Amino acid sequence: MKILIIGSGGREHALAWKIAQSPRVEQIFVAPGNGGTSSLATNVPIPASDISGLARFAGKNCIDLTIVGPDDCLAAGVADAFKAEGLRIFGPQKAAARLESSKAFAKDFMKRHGIPCAESREFEDSLTAYAWCRTASYPLVVKADGLALGKGVIIARNPLEAAMAIHQCMDLAVFGAAGKKIIIEEFLEGPECSIHAIIDGSGYLAFPDARDHKRAYDGDLGPNTGGMGTISPSGTLDDALWQQVHKEILEPFVAGLRADKITFRGMLFPGLMLTKDGPKVLEFNCRFGDPETQVLVRRLDSDLLDLIEAALEDRVAGQTPKWSTRAACCVVMASGGYPGSYTTGHAIHGLTEASAHPDVVVFHAGTKIVDGSVLSSGGRVLGVTARGENLSAAQAGAYEAVEKISFEGHQFRRDIGMCA
Repeated sequence: MKILIIGSGGREHALAWKIAQSPRVEQIFVAPGNGGTSSLATNVPIPASDISGLARFAGKNCIDLTIVGPDDCLAAGVADAFKAEGLRIFGPQKAAARLESSKAFAKDFMKRHGIPCAESREFEDSLTAYAWCRTASYPLVVKADGLALGKGVIIARNPLEAAMAIHQCMDLAVFGAAGKKIIIEEFLEGPECSIHAIIDGSGYLAFPDARDHKRAYDGDLGPNTGGMGTISPSGTLDDALWQQVHKEILEPFVAGLRADKITFRGMLFPGLMLTKDGPKVLEFNCRFGDPETQVLVRRLDSDLLDLIEAALEDRVAGQTPKWSTRAACCVVMASGGYPGSYTTGHAIHGLTEASAHPDVVVFHAGTKIVDGSVLSSGGRVLGVTARGENLSAAQAGAYEAVEKISFEGHQFRRDIGMCA
């Protein structure tokens, strides 16, 4: 089979790494890819935003299956365009991807179908939002309605912070069109975790849980990022809570799709808060998580391609993949200053030494190869991922590898999986 993976981040490198292990795969293309994907696939210089160009490439090169990584690509309708050309693609169509691309749409879906989530209000003009926040109870969470690279969420602990968040989103348009409408919701307390489930017309297949670390700095401090590291399992979901997730979130989600006549064949990735009242959905994502994918593929002992094809044929509910009981930890190495301004083009040293241990895989995110050297090219640069017999061993392996890598100004959190 010929496989095309759309995207250029650590998630796409991890997917290519796992798909390459399938005995049925003949060739992998990644568009546009990065310095890491070029070692096991052919990078194609077509940006994820060029939907027509991607479809033409897939048709011309007889691609058997395309796997979509980025959320904005799905929101723009890449699955619709491919299906119109008779091309197989894994990822929800535009109408279903609205569950991620519009938080207001997702909130309405959750409320109508009884899926537990935070109480919220939506606003389309800043003056009305300012007035409401003057008398609200705090803390609150201000969210841009649209896609904001995982950064459009601001916790406001008083009316002044709420007003600043509204001003950023709506008046200054810090998040572009994504902040034209905002959602203001109650602040939920409890440990966070993420789950993944492949969805098709017949049901769903849940993956093991994971936990992302969104904040830039140790102790969960600083601004939100696209993710500074992950662990799996999360250590927060016991059997009873998992049963609640199935009964109160995944089953109602699939039933809601059917009731609303929404076709969804792809990956659902909800972020959850485990409150005193049970699990509640923070947000829906309609694609593989990044950097959650990095730890999940390290734990999946079955062929990922088999699971994806089963979803395209509406038989995913009958699949029984094998998952390792070993834990995995991914530590993101980022450019200095991320998620704010940063510089790129810095040579990365120590990759061979870091990858020498069989339990360690270094997934590339913001990298490129120039004249044989690996250079930084983005905010999140590498996802150093290790497996271990338990979480402590996985953490130790990941951080031991991190210490062998260097590039100018690099930064990383030292408490992935260790903070409450």
